[in-house]
Amino acid sequence: MGRLARIGVSIEAGLLKQFDGWVARAGYPTRSEAVKGLVSAALVEKQWAKSDNKVAGAILFVYDHHKRQLVNKMLEVQHNFERVIISVQHIHLDHNNCLEIIAVRGRVREIQALMSGIKRIKGLKHSNLTITATG
Repeated sequence: MGRLARIGVSIEAGLLKQFDGWVARAGYPTRSEAVKGLVSAALVEKQWAKSDNKVAGAILFVYDHHKRQLVNKMLEVQHNFERVIISVQHIHLDHNNCLEIIAVRGRVREIQALMSGIKRIKGLKHSNLTITATG
């Protein structure tokens, strides 16, 4: 961890009360940790705003594994993006439903293209991209 710096912030009492409630519900141990988390999230979003930046993330999706064409289409999409896929984890949720988690690292535009390819597959029950930074 880098050297810590202290800052002072002025905030309206009502907004601070709402923030403190959010801090507690979100499970942060202190206001400082909550502010640090919010600042980090904003900076990660800024990184993802530029298509040439190198970033990391995870793509999650749920599907019925009995739909064979769906599985084949997913694999085809994944093979087209092997340069950004770090790892794939397949989880059996129940007899019919599976969850896949694809860890990705690369340029924003490539990861977004992979996510678009996955979203175009008919029959997925849910898909989501969680973004983070590489460092």
